Amino acid sequence: MSTLKLGVPKGSLQEATLQLFARAGWRISTDSRSYYPAVDDPEIECLMVRAQEMPRYVETGALDAGLTGRDWIVETAVSVTEVVDLIYAKTGLGKVRWVLAVPEESPVRGVRDLEGKVIATEGVRLTEAWLARHGVRARVEFSWGATEVKVPRLADAIVEVTETGASLRAHRLRVVDTVLESNTKLIANTAAWQDAWKREKIGNIGLLLTGAIAAYNKVGLMLNVRRDALPAVVAELPALKMPTVSPLYDSDWLAVNTIVEEVVVRSLVPRLKAAGAQGIVEYPLNKIVL
Repeated sequence: MSTLKLGVPKGSLQEATLQLFARAGWRISTDSRSYYPAVDDPEIECLMVRAQEMPRYVETGALDAGLTGRDWIVETAVSVTEVVDLIYAKTGLGKVRWVLAVPEESPVRGVRDLEGKVIATEGVRLTEAWLARHGVRARVEFSWGATEVKVPRLADAIVEVTETGASLRAHRLRVVDTVLESNTKLIANTAAWQDAWKREKIGNIGLLLTGAIAAYNKVGLMLNVRRDALPAVVAELPALKMPTVSPLYDSDWLAVNTIVEEVVVRSLVPRLKAAGAQGIVEYPLNKIVL
């Protein structure tokens, strides 16, 4: 039987990724002592790899596919097939930013002020490329971690990845500019992508992960309504597209099915009830495949 060697990011994206796979239909069980998690799909072999290293292992064929950030594809300058964008991060849906940050009292106000300065970052290549685009020469030093504490004693500025900016603010740092915007991607080894079976398997994983992301923060609503009250009920529905309306056994009644943002339900249900809806049922969603 053919198997797909799949890399799952270890570290900050790990928990969010495992939850995403669960919503998509795969149960991946991890053990803190093992880098080889179990997965309930005999066609997949999983390996936990840090996102920073994922592109390199996918490029060499040690892994057929994996999840990593656009930032690490840029940083490692590898040749891989980018299958699909997966817009999620550690704490929620959305992208992350690599930002130039300085102490609040720093005189640096823009990229031109970095001429001749020292910048600490884990993303050396992406920072150097950004500086080159602006024609600025500065010394970029690799940071092994705790980058926020490098300024002002060890560096004049840092380039650090942030999702909410909370850590930067906690260290009294001011964001000067965005160096790179990044999001999670499903990537594939070039040779694996040419293999028909692996390409289909990787494509299916991408499809279902994308569907799981699309279903985040959304719920389904089912309700019954008399035919003459249907226009008033439909007018209240902020549907994904148009609601599905089906006749019930009693021809005077119709069943309505739709998808809405979960946050609107608390105000929507009373309005639907007032418009004539009955038997309103809210149900969770795992995937929406468009």
